[in-house]
Amino acid sequence: MAPYQFIERPTPFNSKGGSTLPIFAVTPAHIETGTIDPIALDWAKKAGYKAESGSLLLIPTEEGHLGGALFGLGTNPSEQPYITGKLARTLPAGDWHIETAPLTANRLSLGFGLGSYRFDRYKSEKSSAPTLMIPRDADGADIKRQLAGVFLARDLINTPTNDMGPNELEAAFRGLAAHYKAEINVVSGDDLRQNFPLVHTVGRASADAPRLLELRWGKKGHRKITLVGKGVCFDTGGLDIKPASSMLLMKKDMGGAANVMGLALMIMDAKLKVDLRVIIPVVENSISANAFRPGDIYRSRKGLTVQIDNTDAEGRLILADALAYADEDAPDLLIDMATLTGAARVALGPDLPPFFTDDVELAQDLTEASLETDDPLWRLPLYGGYEKDIRAKFADITNAPAGGMAGAITAALFLKRFVSNTTSWAHFDIYGWAPSERPHSPGGGEAQAIRALYHHIRQSVR
Repeated sequence: MAPYQFIERPTPFNSKGGSTLPIFAVTPAHIETGTIDPIALDWAKKAGYKAESGSLLLIPTEEGHLGGALFGLGTNPSEQPYITGKLARTLPAGDWHIETAPLTANRLSLGFGLGSYRFDRYKSEKSSAPTLMIPRDADGADIKRQLAGVFLARDLINTPTNDMGPNELEAAFRGLAAHYKAEINVVSGDDLRQNFPLVHTVGRASADAPRLLELRWGKKGHRKITLVGKGVCFDTGGLDIKPASSMLLMKKDMGGAANVMGLALMIMDAKLKVDLRVIIPVVENSISANAFRPGDIYRSRKGLTVQIDNTDAEGRLILADALAYADEDAPDLLIDMATLTGAARVALGPDLPPFFTDDVELAQDLTEASLETDDPLWRLPLYGGYEKDIRAKFADITNAPAGGMAGAITAALFLKRFVSNTTSWAHFDIYGWAPSERPHSPGGGEAQAIRALYHHIRQSVR
């Protein structure tokens, strides 16, 4: 199996106009009041169709051929804005258009697109899929752009580590940079020792050398946006090794890097007026004779010393060097994304990623962007009362506070120590995975917060 390379996926949309089959997206009220196509209404009543949320009823022609479909939105369509994603997985293959729907054109098209995602790279047999005509009043270019970013993130996370180690993640990063004519710089192996010592420390035990990837795109003088993503291609836990059950999803520990790359794609494809910088520390947290140990103390790029109290708290170590490097340039906005703590999942579950920031205006803007895009986010506090918990006995700070309380907050406070020049910084503790199927996702690797971030950044540079 060849390693993943950056590619543009085939679109789930068509442009065939009148040759497409109709979909009538309806609520129970449409059936009760008879305010839909008479033939479709007659068939719905004969079949006892109730228009329950996500339900599909195929409609035959008089000759017995497939003539269209009814799709149920339930009694309150606004509760599931991307319910049309189910259509992409339940409709027969063919070309379709939505005839009527109490949803905005952008919502129904984006929902269908998000739900159309399939990760079948390793399947011997690939099934054909339906396509949808984007309504004329939808922003087709931006919908396709967002889908490309989301699908890139999902693809990278879903690809197993044997095909998505540090070398392959770098190849995908280079492919993305080349596609948008961005500048790229890579520091790897022992060259990391002096300027990125924590990145080197975490990744040195792997057969694939650790590295720091950097991309620059845009124009100097525009708003400086810097994105940092955690790129742990696999996390054994190091010498504090994880149990087997906890390793099953550790291919997704580069989910921060994947999401940052997906967001960068959207920004570059939209040609936003920004000075974009993307920084991704890439490692595999492996075990060998030179693996870092509990009790070790290392000096970071910023000069702060870090006591290693658990080798499984490695993500914050590589982010520390990357954030310090990003912060030296004092960007107007600094975002980092990482699959960082189990505590965040205990607090908010897998579908609602928390973010941390001291910038009240940014927090408000991100919350509004989350609501406007139906891309869930929730702000958690950078509570200063827990600063004492990250102090270490023999070093400046510890990477793993004792006690296990408020783990997502203490991790964010750890990272905050490495951001001193930037006034507008936000840390996103994402899961990067959908444990079960949803209308807009078949489950598996997931893009989280990047549609909301893209919306916020786009609004801020208009």
